[in-house]
Amino acid sequence: MNRFAKSLLVAALVAVVGMAFRVSWNAQHDVARTVGADETAAWLYPFVVDGLMALALVATLVLTGRDRTFALRVLAGYTAASLVLNYVHGLVPALRGGEARMQLADWDPANWALVLLATSLPVGAIFFGSDLVAKVLHHRAPPITDQGETDQEPTNRLGSDLQESAPETPPAVTEPPATESADPLPTVVPEPVAEPVAEVEPVKPTEPLVLRPVAAVESGPRRATGRVPQSARTPRPTRTPDELLAEARSATAGWSDEKLTAEAIRKAVRTSSANGRTLRDALKSERAERAVSEAEAA
Repeated sequence: MNRFAKSLLVAALVAVVGMAFRVSWNAQHDVARTVGADETAAWLYPFVVDGLMALALVATLVLTGRDRTFALRVLAGYTAASLVLNYVHGLVPALRGGEARMQLADWDPANWALVLLATSLPVGAIFFGSDLVAKVLHHRAPPITDQGETDQEPTNRLGSDLQESAPETPPAVTEPPATESADPLPTVVPEPVAEPVAEVEPVKPTEPLVLRPVAAVESGPRRATGRVPQSARTPRPTRTPDELLAEARSATAGWSDEKLTAEAIRKAVRTSSANGRTLRDALKSERAERAVSEAEAA
């Protein structure tokens, strides 16, 4: 739709709203005179009711969430109140002109309710209108975020962040040499060996650096910003299956059979869960053979 068509549509809408306000103004003016308002108050009364309806409608277009729900409730409430007043004005012919005070309904409870409604609308307009204006003025639209990097991000990034973005090559696993023995032991999976990462030469500045005196600033301990890169970790020694078994045998020499579990062995020799289960089976097998040999010797 072009600009001319939009302007024409807005002008037609303003004209329709203005004519509708004039029709509603007549009924509300007469009802206000009937409930005791003077000529000036009765002339301003329709602006209070229908004006707050327009304000609540604008607020629903601006606010979001609970504030928008509140504005919709105010709009619905004042629309219903204006409809009731127009209905009563059309139902009671004596109200037209609003020259003297009179009952809005023959039944007293209905008359009291209509008078309470007509007199409470200006007070409600002060309260709800002020609340809506405060909500609109304090409303902050959610920021629009891009999925890509923005210009506000720092240009200097830590080396750990740069290394995390590069794909990591899985460490090579060396298989232990196969040995033949009369009593073969269960195979222990060796621990992975960390490959050293080549150091990157710092880029030499093309322009001479100018050193300026800067006041010393005390700062607290630096917080961790991410995962420690592989090159900064302390390499762990690689142990052969025989070394692992000897270390586990020495660590569990005084343990009972109930305490000899895979998790306890794993913690004692600091190895993986798979190696812990393998070492447990090997140690239990050794203890069983030792018990059989002692029984035969006795």
